[in-house]
Amino acid sequence: MQIKYEFRETTPQRTFIGNPYNDYRRYKDFLRNDFNNRCGYTDCPDIWFGGKRCFHIDHFKSKSKHPYLVTSYSNLVYSCSYVNIQKSDDEGMYLDPCDTDFNQHFFRDDKGNIQPISASAEARYMHKKLKLGLRRYGLIWMLDQLRIKKTEIRELLNGAIHSQHPKRVELLEAYLLLDSEFNNYFDYLGTEL
Repeated sequence: MQIKYEFRETTPQRTFIGNPYNDYRRYKDFLRNDFNNRCGYTDCPDIWFGGKRCFHIDHFKSKSKHPYLVTSYSNLVYSCSYVNIQKSDDEGMYLDPCDTDFNQHFFRDDKGNIQPISASAEARYMHKKLKLGLRRYGLIWMLDQLRIKKTEIRELLNGAIHSQHPKRVELLEAYLLLDSEFNNYFDYLGTEL
């Protein structure tokens, strides 16, 4: 039996209501915030790709075919470069990440890989066209789950496990080693490239 995990915890929402910009690139910080620092299509945190400098702004409806929507905030998606390049000007069967609960169309398997729900033609199309099945997205999901678990272990060590517990020292040493290596890698990824 295959284990299935939800694709994402939070559906992004476009909230920008200020005066429109003439250059869509000026929306990047707003998009990053609205998309929870994650790719709208893969739900991967931007930090694992080198931060916002390495992320793109996708035009849900392509710039070349819909020039009147180039600076329309409702047409923009915060996206990892891999997906944005794959999508390019294609106007196939895409689901807008803000208008659709992707959990109804995608799930993650026990290795974190993105899988389409077979009943969703749009999910099957996107999975193939955007190469959502690439192992990198599963690895990034697993790394992010490790980051979350690491935080939970730290909280346990700080509170729930009594200071005299025989396993406390062993857990603390393992945690400190994991924490050090993980933070070194995470800090490296967070530096501006």
